[in-house]
Amino acid sequence: MRLDELTGGARLAAAEVIGNAGATEIAGLAYDSRKLNPGDLFFCVSGYRSDGHDFAAGAVERGAAALVVERPLGLGVPELVVDSARSAMGPIAARFYGDPTSELAVIGVTGTNGKTTTAYLVRALLEGSGVQCGLLGTVKSVVGGRERAVERTTPEAIDLQADFRAMLDGGDRACAMEVSSHALELGRADAVRFAAAIFTNLSRDHLDFHPTMEDYFQAKRRLFLPPVGPPGVSVVNVGDVHGRRLAAEIEGVRTFAVEAPADYSASELRCDFEGCRFTLANPYGKREVALPMPGRFNVANALAALAAVDELDRVVADNRVVADDRAVADGDVGLDALVATLERGVRVPGRFEPVDEGQDFAVLVDDAHTPDSLENVVRSARELIGSGERGRGRGRVICVFGAGGDRDRGKRPLMGEIAARLADGIVVTSDNPRSEDPDLIIAEIMAGVERAGSRAAFVRSITDRAKAIAEAVAGAERGDVVVIAGKGHEQGQEFADGRKVPFDDATVAREALRAREAAPSEGRPAGARA
Repeated sequence: MRLDELTGGARLAAAEVIGNAGATEIAGLAYDSRKLNPGDLFFCVSGYRSDGHDFAAGAVERGAAALVVERPLGLGVPELVVDSARSAMGPIAARFYGDPTSELAVIGVTGTNGKTTTAYLVRALLEGSGVQCGLLGTVKSVVGGRERAVERTTPEAIDLQADFRAMLDGGDRACAMEVSSHALELGRADAVRFAAAIFTNLSRDHLDFHPTMEDYFQAKRRLFLPPVGPPGVSVVNVGDVHGRRLAAEIEGVRTFAVEAPADYSASELRCDFEGCRFTLANPYGKREVALPMPGRFNVANALAALAAVDELDRVVADNRVVADDRAVADGDVGLDALVATLERGVRVPGRFEPVDEGQDFAVLVDDAHTPDSLENVVRSARELIGSGERGRGRGRVICVFGAGGDRDRGKRPLMGEIAARLADGIVVTSDNPRSEDPDLIIAEIMAGVERAGSRAAFVRSITDRAKAIAEAVAGAERGDVVVIAGKGHEQGQEFADGRKVPFDDATVAREALRAREAAPSEGRPAGARA
């Protein structure tokens, strides 16, 4: 595609071309000079650690056909001068790849917690309806039926549009996509035509990136209102205070909530180790649902996914949404099919994931790494005590957790306070310390534990995460629930200078359970009951 064709159809604001754009063929797009191929259009993006303009000369030497710049560089190739090279990436990439989301039904999921599980559920519901669906998220990506490694929750705009094109070429007709606040703030999703968008909730997180909670909220809001939105269907959690604020701004919004009034609501909720049962009510009737996923928060995730897919199925006028052969107007039949898919269950790695080696207590691995998510997980673990075979005891909640380095320090004591209020046993450990001293991170968490005046029978700090998990598992008794929080599906632990050591909470917990089984019962560590 010629540069003038590419930029002329990309709806760019205030752009000026220096050089002969009409004679310049563009073979590809690049924002990283190390990955540039001859004939590419190179975007000189001004980042937080480096400025792409500093790499422009090297890009030209490697064969860049043209540059997108924020100031003229005069390097002998055509230059597209724009206010923001980063903002230009989305519209130009969408144009280059043929505007794939005009055909692909993209369902975006944003919020602090629940994005991954909700996206998994959206994909399962669509696939259960006969729609081949891609996935872009934190745990994995699925493009055209093939799994890919994940570098970031929401790819850069160029990679994102390339993925959408690959999805269409691979037979996908929809995509369930996690949309991070970083991506929204940095414009990665600006050229995506969202068929539907879901807001799960908002609580403290990423305040190392967003200056305030208001800035964080405004980033999430972009998915539903200009410049990114509005999507075809908006689904918002009004059980969340920020969700109620957002819903009030959106025309035609569909709402959901657990045990609160909403378009899609869950009442008469009963949860145990096997899952949750509840009564679903929506504008089209009521259903009894048996969700094979424990935890109240998973009911909210299921409502979000169900509402988005059900409402999409009812949007007859939007020809970007691929429906199956049943009549969309026959909503009862469609809803029954969706509920049946929910009841078959979806496994989401590292999200309230059980680790079972036949022990008489529960071990759950979860991604919870914010104050709100930690509270949700510990409260849900508390609800499980006394339910099912493993609950026939004096069950306690034992919580193993830490906090990431080089991130929002203010949440550390808050997480300590939550554990102190809600858990019966606490083991504070290292998470991903990155460039920080893990012992200092632990000390900041412990300050919150001490400030709250812990109700826990025992409080330990063990820097080595494997030893901390082993300690909690070894000290657990019949009917207990051990929650290992913070890393979820992650397969490594991050240290200084980008060093990453293989580490998987579920694998380490499984090894600890097997070691416990092989060890004599006497001499259990602190935390075991006599």
